[in-house]
Amino acid sequence: MAPRSLDSPLSVVPWAAALLLVLSVERALALPESFYTCQIGAGRLRSHWRAHNIYVRIVFSKMRSFPGQDLVQKFSGALFWRLVPRGRNASSSKPDIKICIQCPGSVQNLSEVALYCKQTPELMLHARCCLNWKGTILGLDLQNCSLKDPGPYFPQAHTAIIIDLQANPLQGDLANTFHGFTQLQTLILPQDVNCPGGINAWDTVTFYINNQTCQEQRKLCNSTGDSEMCPENGSCVPGGPGLLQCVCAEGFHGYKCMRQGSFSLLMFFGILGSTTLSISILLWGTQRRKAKAS
Repeated sequence: MAPRSLDSPLSVVPWAAALLLVLSVERALALPESFYTCQIGAGRLRSHWRAHNIYVRIVFSKMRSFPGQDLVQKFSGALFWRLVPRGRNASSSKPDIKICIQCPGSVQNLSEVALYCKQTPELMLHARCCLNWKGTILGLDLQNCSLKDPGPYFPQAHTAIIIDLQANPLQGDLANTFHGFTQLQTLILPQDVNCPGGINAWDTVTFYINNQTCQEQRKLCNSTGDSEMCPENGSCVPGGPGLLQCVCAEGFHGYKCMRQGSFSLLMFFGILGSTTLSISILLWGTQRRKAKAS
């Protein structure tokens, strides 16, 4: 019996089946979550690689041979290694966060952000950011970037604990810029720029020759009095340095959280629809009369 060529329609079936099996290898291995945190030793990585090869050999041993089987096996190995981040600063593990690449260069080795990031093994430096294994920004170093304002992507760093903005010609009030930065504990600014929220928003404000440091963000909700700042059905939550906001309790909404129950979408769209229909009929009748009169 003559062997079938790769162009034969019958040869497509084993090719397709083999590719589907290969693509399911990584899921079948059920690699632990820590495997993707770039914290894996070489021995552990080799054990997963051996398990991968064993799995592939078992799969192909259960199938009849077909043209290109060796090529598919090699492809499966390449796919396995592509999914594995190699090294602590592997490019495959770095998310595309625009605020991190807003300013050219990388975090300076002696900066406060670099020192903070190197203290914890689970953290890694990426461009101008210090990230955890989930890709969350915990540190941001934008010093000496000629910035007049932090830029439109700055809210991406609202989870940061330390931010360095020194040596920048910043202009204007930065209070609203840090809205939502509730985790921020250390902020380094140029000497002529005030800490957002003022001195009362921070436990410690230290002035140096070239910069100033705002440390330990205060929780204003505890100091101002919850009952005075928020209505009866609302509670005070931090909103950033020198900022707070009142959140309505569950089941309440509207002005000063005075309305109870969920917002009635049916009533809203019913009134809106009936009003629109009435106005449309009125305009149609008016235009019809004018047309008859002319």
